[in-house]
Amino acid sequence: MAVIVLVPDDYGFEVLSGIDGIQPLRYEAGEPLPDGAEHAEVLVPKFLSRADTVDLTQLPKLRLVQMMTAGAEGWISRLPDGVRLSTGRGAHGGSSAEWVMAALLHIYRELGGFADAQRAQQWTFHQTGTLVGKRILVIGAGDLAAELVRRLDGFDTEVTLVGTRARGGVRSVDELPGLLPGKDVVVLTVPVTTRTTGMVDAAFLAAMDDNAILVNIARGPVVQTDALLAELQSGRLRAALDVTDPEPLPPGHPLWTAPNLLLTPHVGGNSTGSYERGYAVVRAEIARFVAGEEPKNLVRGEY
Repeated sequence: MAVIVLVPDDYGFEVLSGIDGIQPLRYEAGEPLPDGAEHAEVLVPKFLSRADTVDLTQLPKLRLVQMMTAGAEGWISRLPDGVRLSTGRGAHGGSSAEWVMAALLHIYRELGGFADAQRAQQWTFHQTGTLVGKRILVIGAGDLAAELVRRLDGFDTEVTLVGTRARGGVRSVDELPGLLPGKDVVVLTVPVTTRTTGMVDAAFLAAMDDNAILVNIARGPVVQTDALLAELQSGRLRAALDVTDPEPLPPGHPLWTAPNLLLTPHVGGNSTGSYERGYAVVRAEIARFVAGEEPKNLVRGEY
């Protein structure tokens, strides 16, 4: 008998329809589940949704939740006993790394200022900074970090990777904040866990060099917003944020007008082809599950 998989969109329905042993069933997040959902063994959540968007009590046969995103904090510890969780790791690392590159080049080459000058019809010729040769600390050593290192290599940067434990080419997170001084850029690529929530606090930021750039392509709660605002408003640090805490950022929040800040609305991985890349991972992981294998991206513990 085919494994019933709940999918949140028409594209996913088409992608999963082509796999032997799978029967996709369309549903709408936040609405009553369709007839037959009680037999579903796999759930694919809507992009960037949380566990409260689906009534899991109506899915007694559920065995696997397969994400389209690498971030799964909205689902961890919220699933019934016996239900596994697999992330979309590998889908969006490349596009997110591209965002980091774009943000750093925008800041160092002052593209925002030149755009303002263009609108004002002013020829503001002057020397800018450069990404070439910068010393960069990347906290998080997963797929996104690997994609970022590959792109930074062409700029002759000096990159230090930090992971949960030390291993070949990766320093341990226990070595922070000693790794922060002397770095031009600190990039956050970590998931949200009890250990990473609020890890970028006033002491962390104080250990960064003057004029250094903090880049958050991870999740908003990794950074203590008030502590970052204090550093931005003083002019000591610069930042590029694709994620914030709170998120979405409400009107009137001081981050909107903070100096020395490049801010985008959580679009790092959301580029042309993001659905195709996401469902390529979903398809492969569910195919493994149906074949009796463990998905490669299973979450164990907090990640």
